[in-house]
Amino acid sequence: MAAADVRRMSLHCSICLNTYTDPVTLRCGHDFCQLCINRVLDSQEGSGRFTCPEPNCTKAFTKRPETNRNISLRKLVEGFLAREKAEVLCTYCIDSPVPAVKSCVLCESSLCGEHLKVHSKSANHLLIEPSTSLEKRKCFFHKKPLEYFCTEEAVCICDACRLDANHRGHQVESLGEASEKKQQKIRNELLKIITDVQEIDQQVKSLQKHRIKAQEKDKDVRERIIALFSDIRKQLDDLENRVLDEVSRQETIKSLPISDVIQKMEKQKNELSRKMHRIEKLCDTTDPLTVLQDTEDLYGTGDKHDNIQVHEQLLLDLHDPNETLITEMLNTGLFDIAKCANVSFYMQEPTDFSLDVDTAGKHLNISDDSKKVSRLPTIQYEDERPERFEYNQVLSKYKLSRGKIYWDFECSERAGWIIGMSYPSIERKGEQSELANNNKSWGLQRFYYQYSAVHDGKKTLLPHNITSDRLRIFLDYEAGQLSFYELCDPIQHLHTFTATFTEPLHAALSVYLVYQGETYLDSSVRIVTCEKLWKRSTKKTADSQKGVYEDTGKLKHNFPSKETLGKTP
Repeated sequence: MAAADVRRMSLHCSICLNTYTDPVTLRCGHDFCQLCINRVLDSQEGSGRFTCPEPNCTKAFTKRPETNRNISLRKLVEGFLAREKAEVLCTYCIDSPVPAVKSCVLCESSLCGEHLKVHSKSANHLLIEPSTSLEKRKCFFHKKPLEYFCTEEAVCICDACRLDANHRGHQVESLGEASEKKQQKIRNELLKIITDVQEIDQQVKSLQKHRIKAQEKDKDVRERIIALFSDIRKQLDDLENRVLDEVSRQETIKSLPISDVIQKMEKQKNELSRKMHRIEKLCDTTDPLTVLQDTEDLYGTGDKHDNIQVHEQLLLDLHDPNETLITEMLNTGLFDIAKCANVSFYMQEPTDFSLDVDTAGKHLNISDDSKKVSRLPTIQYEDERPERFEYNQVLSKYKLSRGKIYWDFECSERAGWIIGMSYPSIERKGEQSELANNNKSWGLQRFYYQYSAVHDGKKTLLPHNITSDRLRIFLDYEAGQLSFYELCDPIQHLHTFTATFTEPLHAALSVYLVYQGETYLDSSVRIVTCEKLWKRSTKKTADSQKGVYEDTGKLKHNFPSKETLGKTP
């Protein structure tokens, strides 16, 4: 039996741990069930690398490896299973082993064809296919064949068990009937499992597909960054050479007059030296007539004052290079380089910060710059405009129907408010017009020191303790994501709504009047920053040396970087 166990284990798949079913071979030489290896390779799709699942195998493949049917192994498995089935021998053939054709559950013996002829034909002698585990088919207590299934106890019982107190009056079924019901049940479960597996496979393929796309995008960004910095380094080198050339040019221009002046002064020096020697000679002469008859002009020594002025001016020129021109060159060149980098990736388009006064509730006060909204106890607007809200809330003039935008808000700490986004088609009167109390608006609410994310009247309490009065809304219209952040250090994500937006979206603000005793607290919200993020594709024009760029692509949008999100004005 030990040898049979070894042979049986050698014919087991290392994935499912069962005997091979339709065995196939990889190029590394390891064998697996066809279904098992296909599932493993399917799970490795999209990773760019396939590996053999055999524990001790280090073989890897860049492409999905082919699987070849192992006909020899299949025949070996079939032969082994046939032999294993035929290993049930007749209990009564002692002299020579003879394969059994039937087994009797009552007698707990197996019989060959000859012994079966003389075996009792009584109904109590239940004959089954040859088996070596006959004891499992008999009742443990009564030692009779198991013929029924007790549905209440969910156990197989014999005829005697039906009369015992433990099973008397219980609903029982024949083994065949009960087996058929269970098989039908597990078949239904199998269908569900197959459906679940197919859904998981679809999800895995979808994730792998998106992962590949994300990797491609990351690769594209990486290549663009490398190209950008390479271009920046080249432009910096060019700028450095131009500025150094300008310094050399100035140096050359200043050196020319200095050489002329030095040559002139050397000539004056030689003339003065000659006169000095002539005067010394006359001073040493003892003959008065010789001294008096000398007609050479020895009294003029040149314009000393002019020489001093020229000397000082030249020294000034030497120590005062034209730094204004150099600074201008540096500023212009660096600005063009920075402009190139900015256009290549992110540009922020200034947007309209204004709140739409025509939509403001009657008790709201909009500041002169249309950026701050406050809640007052007195009525501020008497007119009945169709676009004016019944509740104390207001929309922004700016709306977004594509791309990405973020709004930064400064909110009063002690009062109540809602900041969020809304469709322009939101109701203006009635309960459905209240911000975030409908399916057309989303908001972050503060009410008596409690913060919630609210949409369609459903609140999600935020566990995070908000300590900053600066908050941010980030909207990615195409991705259908509306996120809220606390602008602290580091920036804290609060909540993200996911939806399929069907209309343009406005920033929406609502403030409550909160009393403390007989006085009311300051309830206000101010828009601090509103910026739209663009991504442009660019190319250099013929004036590239001047840093001029032109837009050549459609506007695309990108999520702000971590640094951008963490930046507060």
